[in-house]
Amino acid sequence: MAMTVGSSAKEADVMVDINTTPLIDVMLVLLIMLIITIPIQTHAVKLNMPVAKPPAPTTPPQVVNIDIDFDGTLIWNGEILPGRPELEARMRNAAALQEQPEIHLKPNKLVKYRNVAMVMASAQRLGLTKIGIIGYEQFIR
Repeated sequence: MAMTVGSSAKEADVMVDINTTPLIDVMLVLLIMLIITIPIQTHAVKLNMPVAKPPAPTTPPQVVNIDIDFDGTLIWNGEILPGRPELEARMRNAAALQEQPEIHLKPNKLVKYRNVAMVMASAQRLGLTKIGIIGYEQFIR
């Protein structure tokens, strides 16, 4: 009588699947911890802070309108300027004021960009800080 050495047919099947039970347990614990900690994060402390109203400006800002016509003509508050030196002299005086005026630059639709860039560069070089381009509606079709 011969004896078979080795493993039987039942022992030959090796389990190759991962055991997911511990993973599910860990995930459930993490989920419970998350559910418990969420209400703590949304807790708020209510404070009655004083509300201050900013003071109203005492005087309205002075506005200087600079128009640039289609041929490059400069117009300062309705007055035609003879050239760039006069424009820079007026800008220098405006920059020297304690409270600088607002410069509203309104170029014509047909003016060359270099004329507009020249005015903006002069304003920046002379120290004017409140400058804006207005009348952009004419450029929208």
